[in-house]
Amino acid sequence: MRENPFPARPHTLTSADRKTLALTGITDVDSFDDREIVAYTDLGGLTVCGEGLHVSRLSLGSGELELEGHIRSLTYSDAGTRRKGLLGKLLR
Repeated sequence: MRENPFPARPHTLTSADRKTLALTGITDVDSFDDREIVAYTDLGGLTVCGEGLHVSRLSLGSGELELEGHIRSLTYSDAGTRRKGLLGKLLR
């Protein structure tokens, strides 16, 4: 099965000095704490790692996510590789 190359929500990422990160095209946020934030787009997952991470704005309706803290890495995963949350693991 071939994936649609045009996502329903365009995804953009803007960072300033590795201290702030503004994302669009976010469809869900799986988990977040001060070291890791796991979010999803139509194109797959995005894991942000760092220190002192804080979600300053989240609007799933408009697909916007803004973060603050010291950003160390951004890692994308392909669509369909979504980690199961705690409820999904319990209901296997």
